[in-house]
Order: sequence, then structure tokens, then C-alpha cells
Amino acid sequence: MTLDQVYIDALKVETLIGVYEFERSEKQTLFLDVGLEFDCAKAGATDDLNFALDYDRLSRRIREWSLVQTFELLEAYGESLCTLIHNEFAINTVNLKINKPAAVVDCNAVGIVISRRYGNINVD
Repeated sequence: MTLDQVYIDALKVETLIGVYEFERSEKQTLFLDVGLEFDCAKAGATDDLNFALDYDRLSRRIREWSLVQTFELLEAYGESLCTLIHNEFAINTVNLKINKPAAVVDCNAVGIVISRRYGNINVD
């Protein structure tokens, strides 16, 4: 079982999201905390990026993807993002926190936290 986790904290993305008409006219800022189960042992032993999860490439891909999305709900955005990370980066466990700072007046942020597991999880 992999115990290592790669994380990205407060990744700023722009996307079209919301159910109300005023939310559908311009992109909004979201902040993402992404935790990814990933075995870091080989990268640590070799000091070789080829064995690591390239979080710069992942961050750029999340930003690019977010720019062209048009979801109404954070839940749908999060579900699709987890699937993208699994499919494109071969990550079987994704923990995602989505903060939408402009959603509620007099509040720092609202959002969701979701965890998704894909494929067979080997428990030793």
C-alpha cells in the first residue's frame, strides 16, 4: 500500500462555474487543494524526475483544463477533475478540496471536499 502523498496547496484556477445567470457571464477564481496518493520511493532513491509525479506539469494541466470548462456545480467540476487526474496521470487516489471564495457574501470561501479511488487498491 502506498503511504506517500504528493500535494498541491491553494492552486489558483479560473473557470466558468455557477448556477445563477450572473455567474455564467465571466470566469471565477477557485482555489484547489489536491492530494494524490503516489509512491515516491523510487524518485527518492534515484533523484530522477522520471520516477516522480511532475506537479508542475499537473498544475499547468489543471489550469488549462479549468479555463475551458463550463460547469454549474462544484461537485461536477470536482468529479470531472478527479477523473482527468486519474486518466492522464495514472493516479488511483485523488483527494480534492475546492474553495469558491466569491460564492457567499461575508464568507472567506465555501466549497467541497471529495475523495476518489479508482482501480484495484492492493492492501498488504
